[in-house]
Amino acid sequence: MITGGAFAGKLEFARAHFGLNEDEIADGTDCAPEDVFAAKCIVHYERLIRRLMETDVQGALCETADPLTFTDRVLCGNPDAIVIMDEIGSGIIPLEKNERLWREQTGRAGCRIAEGSDTVIRVCCGIPEIIKGTLR
Repeated sequence: MITGGAFAGKLEFARAHFGLNEDEIADGTDCAPEDVFAAKCIVHYERLIRRLMETDVQGALCETADPLTFTDRVLCGNPDAIVIMDEIGSGIIPLEKNERLWREQTGRAGCRIAEGSDTVIRVCCGIPEIIKGTLR
């Protein structure tokens, strides 16, 4: 797992250190949720969580709506994936309920990913700091 602030150099670090190609990276911004099960790296996992929590036009939740259940499936189905998430829990607490729920679900998913990860790295200004484990 790699975490840190937005635009802190997380993906650049992962590409350089793990030798990732574009076709090995699933972007939570717009990938199909099932794409993460075959990806070597999942970037913007926090954005995927937001998408999982959104409702469709009729107001029905999408079939993979529960972010924590989905995260558990990812941990079991793709245990070697590098998951990259922005830290979103700092700063002002959002006024909108949906934003607070997204932030909470993202934090809980991040905790599960960190717990299941051999290595957790926080990147700040492009500099990696190992929080858990060792860097291979």
